[in-house]
Amino acid sequence: MSEQDKIDAAVLRRLLAHLDERKDVQNIELMNLAGFCRNCLSKWYLAAAREQGVDVDYEQAREKVYGMPYSEWKSRYQREATPEQLAAFEQSKPAS
Repeated sequence: MSEQDKIDAAVLRRLLAHLDERKDVQNIELMNLAGFCRNCLSKWYLAAAREQGVDVDYEQAREKVYGMPYSEWKSRYQREATPEQLAAFEQSKPAS
């Protein structure tokens, strides 16, 4: 593994740890502010694993990102999006 790969891996681990420490931050808030969320990271993890020939499914990738099965995280930490959050999400979508 190159030094760059080691740094990249360390940064990802730190990002995941940070998100784990901030379970109060909802995915819709991440999407509205940053344009990505934990589910996006899960999809990126899945794509990277497949590029490396590693057999991972979406739920396994989600568990890696969420630190637990997604269904458990959702029932413990996910709140219903507010009308304001939903409106901001709609406005933040790129025009097609």
